[in-house]
Amino acid sequence: MNDYYLLGRSGLRVSRLALGTMNFGTGGFHAAYGKTEAEAEPIFRRYLEAGGNFIDTADFYTAGESEQILGRLIASAGVRDRLVLTSKFTNTTDPGDPNASGNGRKHMIRSVDASLRRLGTDYIDLYLLHTWDRITPVEEVVRTFDDLVRAGKIRYAGLSDVPAWYAARAQSFAEAHALTPMINLQLPYSLLARGIEPEFVPMAQALGLGLTAWSPIGGGLLTGKYRRTGDGLAGSGRLGDAGAGGQPVSEQAWQVIETLERVADELGRSMAQVAVNWVATQPAVGSVIIGASSVEQLDINLAALDFEIPSQARRQLDQASVAPVASLYSMFTPEYQSWIVSPGLGIGDKPAGYAPPVWNGAAQPVG
Repeated sequence: MNDYYLLGRSGLRVSRLALGTMNFGTGGFHAAYGKTEAEAEPIFRRYLEAGGNFIDTADFYTAGESEQILGRLIASAGVRDRLVLTSKFTNTTDPGDPNASGNGRKHMIRSVDASLRRLGTDYIDLYLLHTWDRITPVEEVVRTFDDLVRAGKIRYAGLSDVPAWYAARAQSFAEAHALTPMINLQLPYSLLARGIEPEFVPMAQALGLGLTAWSPIGGGLLTGKYRRTGDGLAGSGRLGDAGAGGQPVSEQAWQVIETLERVADELGRSMAQVAVNWVATQPAVGSVIIGASSVEQLDINLAALDFEIPSQARRQLDQASVAPVASLYSMFTPEYQSWIVSPGLGIGDKPAGYAPPVWNGAAQPVG
């Protein structure tokens, strides 16, 4: 994994696979599947050995333990300058304090300072708004991001889990006022969750936001460890336990899972590898966040980009997982526009080869 690409409209070079560390630590909301520092260290080390440089965490993960563990692991390995370290803010760090959550300026500044202390660093490479709080003015968020960059506390800014109109408003405001732009948009994306495609993907491409996809294996459903039974879902994992968030799986989801299994068998790859590969090679995706509970599991995920999904297999996956399109978006398809907007004509934006990819490596990678 020694190929790196620019994230969004920036000069920041990142791995196509990012290491998610939501399970580093045993406290807070994620305690049920958390890992101790001793368990997390070999996973972290293996990712570095494979050439990965993109690390994702948040102040909310394992009640701050994820950042603390990462800080110690990074210091021990002596790799701070090599890594692109991402953290996020929004969720509460003190339920009794109304200003200890959300996206207001007061919480943003306090959150970044606390994250810097836990991580043991004086700057965060990429700092993200974790979740839209529905009430903070977007102008306040963008101006605070700019102040944090000017103060040297963060290098780049981005967003996670926000409406497309909000991301567009943030980027347009930043551009109009010569403020720090957003370079990243983190969203859930998988064969089971393709709802971002009609709005977010073209928005990200137009406004210079590189997508980082989380949950590319659908919370584990796309790994093959769960099976359909007469009683619903069976398998060893938290999705199979109703008390741990298990829920019914739709008929279409089972069709996706079964199609993925067939394609994976044909390619001689694991279902998880094919699922991650599919996401990583979709339009606008800059990197895919992968997690792991063991080095063995991480190695499987790290090999997800070592092959190319043949066009016929990709069509099978696309057809099985296609999401219903709202009537408005159906008007923007090539089929509709060639029928109504420009019937009988072949019209595109640019001819093939107009902007070939720029590659500074020894050889152009496959896929």
